[in-house]
Amino acid sequence: MIKEIKYTLATDVQLTYKIGIIGYRNHAKKILDIVDANKKFDITHIFHPTREINDPHATNNLEKLYNCDAVIIASPNSTHLEYIQKLIDNSKCYIFCEKPPVTSMEGIKYLENLSLDEKKRIYFNFNLRFSELKKILDKYLSLDIIGKPIQINIVASMGLAFKEKYKQNWRSDGEQNMHNIIENVSIHWIDLVNYYFGENTESSYFPRLISKNGTSYDTSLVNIKFKNGLVASIFNSYATPLINNIIIIGTNGNIVFDDGFMQVFSPRDSFDEKGLFIKPKCMIKTEFNFNSMEQDSLQNSLDYFLSHIENSEMFDVSDFNKSIISNNMVLNLEELYDHHSNQNLNESIDL
Repeated sequence: MIKEIKYTLATDVQLTYKIGIIGYRNHAKKILDIVDANKKFDITHIFHPTREINDPHATNNLEKLYNCDAVIIASPNSTHLEYIQKLIDNSKCYIFCEKPPVTSMEGIKYLENLSLDEKKRIYFNFNLRFSELKKILDKYLSLDIIGKPIQINIVASMGLAFKEKYKQNWRSDGEQNMHNIIENVSIHWIDLVNYYFGENTESSYFPRLISKNGTSYDTSLVNIKFKNGLVASIFNSYATPLINNIIIIGTNGNIVFDDGFMQVFSPRDSFDEKGLFIKPKCMIKTEFNFNSMEQDSLQNSLDYFLSHIENSEMFDVSDFNKSIISNNMVLNLEELYDHHSNQNLNESIDL
């Protein structure tokens, strides 16, 4: 006699999760493709407030996203606050928001005043926290091979501002995005050094419009001094050839990221036969690719976000708070620069 086998359907396990996304081109498309490749998640709605998008999931009705398990905000910077507010007020979804979180001090105050549970629903995409660079910093700065780190110089730039499509892009519009480069590029590096090196004591910001294409700043230099004595110099531009270079200088050596490699040079006390200082030997050399780092860190960041949805876990509020610190620092630098610029303009008018 054949024994009957009974099967029980596990109805308490959600097989797929509904994802809505605000935005559909450029960086939003990269995010959309990564999420779409994960079979546990379905892109059910792609929202744009006005445009008719040629996609069966497209909608101009934001309310359709309120029933999603998570919503990704990958829209122009100035719209982030509005969408966060609407999702907090009308939905229980997880929220993934591209950097910067907000573009005004009023927005910062709104985020700071959210309840603890509301903050734990929101994830801001500072993906360099999940990068190979962060892992290398964790590994080598904990050793004594370069001594005490005292300076980090970061150069990450390219010629985007000279592309024709840039002129029509919201990034180049000074009306809605005057501090273009610091909010879209520099903020990632600012967040990484803040995240890693902790409290800072001084900072300065020097934006410029080099390309003359558009009306927003396409180039910036940010200097940050940390409480531990380290100084970070961050140069970013949309108006140069492609340059990716990082050098971390310590009291006993240095780490260089350039030309496809990460190299560690040490020790400081390296001399020639005459007793004169020479460049330290390369003690460690490994392959390192900036493009791969950026792509992998975005993948890792999204995987981190999606895993919290799948496991019904809230986000660590300390990550939320660190994101606000980086955002607040950028806004303060912008405000201070604008104040000095207006002051100088008024003084020249008086003359």
